[in-house]
Amino acid sequence: MNILLAGFGGQGILFAGRLLAHIGLSDGLEVSWLPSYGPEMRGGTANCGVIISKERIGSPIVPNPEVLVCMNLPSLDKFEKSMTPRGTLFVDSSLVTRGPERDDLTFHAVPATRIASDSGIAKLASLIVIGKLLRETGLCGLDKAEQAMRGIVPERHKDLVAQNMQAIELGYAFD
Repeated sequence: MNILLAGFGGQGILFAGRLLAHIGLSDGLEVSWLPSYGPEMRGGTANCGVIISKERIGSPIVPNPEVLVCMNLPSLDKFEKSMTPRGTLFVDSSLVTRGPERDDLTFHAVPATRIASDSGIAKLASLIVIGKLLRETGLCGLDKAEQAMRGIVPERHKDLVAQNMQAIELGYAFD
């Protein structure tokens, strides 16, 4: 599975990508995680490519994602055209004001920023979209997601696991 996650710096794009990569690792699969961000980081652009495969990965670059997560409109404008035919697109519809221009994509609009704000977890919108991604792609269930989350959250921040999982559960349950 070739996945690209994109948005503004500070939206948790790189963390969400690490979580997906760790889920693949916990299944014993080959994994690549390649972050890319501007020098300004927070507020600038950020994206990361994640590849999860049963086979060896020849390159960590994801030029044509099968799955694309866009947390803002500039990311959708930039990456939509590069998706593989019949790919799956997830957007934060609180911030992305349009659907795909292509008609060959499976499209999931999740008002993640609004849901996060309404739930008191405003900084975790990207994890809400990841929850939806996990359910729709069948990558893993909530138990495995929590196990992976516990594996990547530093010990000094273990108290944040429950809040992160709340966000994933909200996205997983979103219809």
